Amino acid sequence: MTIRRMAGYAVLALLSALPAWAQSGRTTLLNAAGATFPYPIYSKWFDEYHKLHPTVQINYQSIGSGGGIRQLLDRTVDFGASDGPMTDEQLAQSKVKILHFPTVLGADVPSYNLPGVTAELKFTPQALAGIFLGKITKWNDPAIAGANPGVRLLAEDIVVIHRSDGSGTTYIWTDYLSKVSDEWRTRVGRGTSVNWPVGLGGKGNEGVAGLVKQTPYALGYVELIYAVQNKMAYGAVRNSAGMFVKATLEGVSAAAASVAASMPEDFRVSITNPAGANAYPIASFTWLLIPARIEDPVKRTAIKDFLTWMLTAGQQYCEPLAYAKLPKEIVARETKAIALIQ
Repeated sequence: MTIRRMAGYAVLALLSALPAWAQSGRTTLLNAAGATFPYPIYSKWFDEYHKLHPTVQINYQSIGSGGGIRQLLDRTVDFGASDGPMTDEQLAQSKVKILHFPTVLGADVPSYNLPGVTAELKFTPQALAGIFLGKITKWNDPAIAGANPGVRLLAEDIVVIHRSDGSGTTYIWTDYLSKVSDEWRTRVGRGTSVNWPVGLGGKGNEGVAGLVKQTPYALGYVELIYAVQNKMAYGAVRNSAGMFVKATLEGVSAAAASVAASMPEDFRVSITNPAGANAYPIASFTWLLIPARIEDPVKRTAIKDFLTWMLTAGQQYCEPLAYAKLPKEIVARETKAIALIQ
């Protein structure tokens, strides 16, 4: 047998291992946009899936949840991504029904830049709300110092950093603050974009992380993986059980466990400030937003196949990137929901 013939058999074997829809040789380009919160895991998933299915290329723009929802409604992308579920008003603007598919779990963390302080700080809900309302302005304020005995905190101004773009990370943060602070809920509220009482804006998780790192005495919120990758200090937060919990995969999973049995049919749910002594209080699912009707049959099949892979083999990539896997009960329900895409 010649080398050329052996190579030909190898190619045939490779093609035969692909699903029937992927054997045509046609390159299928899927365009998506949205949340920066899950961007590290999405980049990994799309790359790994492309290795398995070379004819499928997923182009993802990490522009923030607000931008992803907007582009989905404008029908300039094949699917969107958001860390905050779409509102009833947003869903009503869509010409087709939009399905929510939870992908992973992550956490917002209060990250800070305090020169000379090596201790891990603790934050109460009241302190975080007060800082972002502009009512707590100094690092040595009793609301912060009282939770951190023995830590030398200076009378320096707190430089508050928040997102400047429409953001699911912001939705999670403001959803949490709305639950723990009546004043925040009535004055500011929850949303992917809000009218911030104080602070400087950074674009994307990357922008906020960069501002916090370069600004002494800054405090901002970023998704856990951005704090980990950028070697940023971030604090523990007191949960509803009165325990100070630092964001970990276990703490995020404990938050998800509080709703696993009662997840609504459309998967739109908030898990901030949950019950449970071990639950981290500023955690969330993040969602892919998929049209229930996709006219292109090849794109439709590719998206459904990717979702099936993401819910099974794809979950192995979560923990190395500081995301928590989906609970098994939710994976089972989502797998059935894929059939709703027509």
